[in-house]
Amino acid sequence: MFEFAAFTYGVLASFVLASISNNTRAERANPRILTMFGWCLMAFSLTLSLLLTGFVAYRTIGGETFL
Repeated sequence: MFEFAAFTYGVLASFVLASISNNTRAERANPRILTMFGWCLMAFSLTLSLLLTGFVAYRTIGGETFL
């Protein structure tokens, strides 16, 4: 399941970055949906990194996990 999620995220992120790069080279404005999707991917990445960092810090100070 993790492999599928990582692959999907990678494909979406590469699509957004390639589209933005292509639009920049062609000197066109990015569509609003592409910009918003890029912001959503960035927010997801930031949120996930903060959650994982907090989890690691919690486990480092001796917290118990009930998973």
